Amino acid sequence: MERILLAAAIGLFLSPAQAEAKGCIKGAMVGGLTGHAMGHGVLGAAAGCAVGRHEANKAEKKKTDAYQQPNK
Repeated sequence: MERILLAAAIGLFLSPAQAEAKGCIKGAMVGGLTGHAMGHGVLGAAAGCAVGRHEANKAEKKKTDAYQQPNK
């Protein structure tokens, strides 16, 4: 469990902006727990952080695009 939290903390500090850290902690926790079950907790946490950030960025872009579309 300590490795999972360490990986999440590293993910937070490595991201240059708070917007990029969105989804990282949640993804790192899910990925870390899944990875721990498979014997690769740190690797799972790192992958979970990357996937969480990707999904958060995708959701943010979708929200921004919807906001910028003119109503017809």
